[in-house]
Amino acid sequence: MTVESTAARKPRRSAGSKTGTTRTTAQSADTPAVDAQATAAPPATATATKATAAKRAPSKRAPSKRAAAKKPPGEPVEKSAEKSGGTGADPDLVQLLTPEGRRVKNAAYDPYVAALTPDDLRGLYRDMVLTRRFDAEATALQRQGELGLWASLLGQEAAQIGSGRATRPDDYVFPTYREHGVAWCRDIDPTNLLGMFRGVNHGGWDPNTNNFHLYTIVIGSQTLHATGYAMGVAKDGADSAVIAYFGDGASSQGDVAESFTFASVYNAPVVFFCQNNQWAISEPTERQTRVPLYQRAQGYGFPGVRVDGNDVLAVLAVTKWALERARSGEGPTLVEAYTYRMGAHTTSDDPTRYRHDDERVAWEAKDPIARLRTYLEASNHADEGFFAELEAESESLGRRVREVVRAMPDPDPFAMFEHTYADGHALVDEERAEFAAYQASFADVEGA
Repeated sequence: MTVESTAARKPRRSAGSKTGTTRTTAQSADTPAVDAQATAAPPATATATKATAAKRAPSKRAPSKRAAAKKPPGEPVEKSAEKSGGTGADPDLVQLLTPEGRRVKNAAYDPYVAALTPDDLRGLYRDMVLTRRFDAEATALQRQGELGLWASLLGQEAAQIGSGRATRPDDYVFPTYREHGVAWCRDIDPTNLLGMFRGVNHGGWDPNTNNFHLYTIVIGSQTLHATGYAMGVAKDGADSAVIAYFGDGASSQGDVAESFTFASVYNAPVVFFCQNNQWAISEPTERQTRVPLYQRAQGYGFPGVRVDGNDVLAVLAVTKWALERARSGEGPTLVEAYTYRMGAHTTSDDPTRYRHDDERVAWEAKDPIARLRTYLEASNHADEGFFAELEAESESLGRRVREVVRAMPDPDPFAMFEHTYADGHALVDEERAEFAAYQASFADVEGA
């Protein structure tokens, strides 16, 4: 049973509203990068010690109103520039690009992004911009009655694009219902994602064409599917890996715990990618765990890494490392992408009932798209012409999405009876007849 609730609760005061954030200015490509990760754990020893976990465990007492303004357990502590190499970043948080667009060094993960060209960087920026535009259009379509529901990825673009671009075509991806950016990276037409939310199909794409499984609505169950698939990959001796996406809320599910156990024991080539967006509907992360989520991997015997989920370069590097580790037979890895859900859980949710606006404002300053744009401009890797062309492409995508959705044909209402049993069933036949009579009753009323 997942720790998620739609019950209204008093909004939580933003952790960033009372504590200052060390700010730095963007630097050009010619300026030496700051080695902010000199104290960070290398990939092989990414999990923190038990002492660190105990130190970060929250008090058993209920938080007071004053304590509510403090940072939740596991949230990166912004240290002074003197102690953190000038970035104000938690040494446990892998970060290559600060919120201000400043490139920082990391000896362990820099090699995984060293080959990126200016074209590659512009490509990552384009991916995030177009994904956000598609997501905004889908939200608008739901508000206009064209979709029944929509789960927005707003704010999580870097986590999804960075990890999605780290995969190879022969890797297999198991998403939840929010991985629109990963679907984009796997060459799934974004309009195919909308059929299920419009109620005209159960997915809209062949999972095996792009090695991208259908969206999973049941919380956490896809981690079991991914683990089993990865075990099969290992038995086949294939040189590929599997990545399973889930959220902080799903991390409380028994299915996820079972997946960790089987993956560890069988040394399955799977990467568990947790997008910690701080809220499981209305439940904050600190109500679900006593330690940072990535440290849970330690109890199962495999590495866990926390990465700045709003830093597309860091996410790309960490996910590449984890996937390569899986392919080489070193087993599973848990990646916690520390990010934020800028919008509602879904379009049926009202986040103003349980969180304050100042929390959102604090995270807007860490926007993944803005920080990469700052870096591109400071490094002279993109000019106004590039951004103008991308804006035009973005608007074109929005128009195409609207046109395709509104032109989707309604499904045959009797199709739901066709594939329940391979050889048919008397009860299904009876239900079909009853449904046919019900449908006919509307025709009688219209003809009267």
